Amino acid sequence: MIPKAAQLLGLAMRARKVITGEELVVEAVRNGKAKLVLLAADASANTSKKVQDKCAFYGVPFVWATDRYELGRAIGKDGRVTVAVTDGKLAESIQRLLT
Repeated sequence: MIPKAAQLLGLAMRARKVITGEELVVEAVRNGKAKLVLLAADASANTSKKVQDKCAFYGVPFVWATDRYELGRAIGKDGRVTVAVTDGKLAESIQRLLT
């Protein structure tokens, strides 16, 4: 993950604009709260398909992150497979950096 994107993700976490965990992220996508979803490249096939399908159906952009440990480190937690950013401006900035 690009250091600047990791910094922005950490900032979003401190601002309480991040949701982690597969079920909570899927729920945030359904409710329209998620503006961007980051998915670890080492996520299981089932989780990966579920999150990608939900994002595609509800029109939420998603970006691949390197692995669960780097994604977790960016938000100051243990390994995380899925992370949703709920702030539009932060999500836009992170997506621009990662794509």
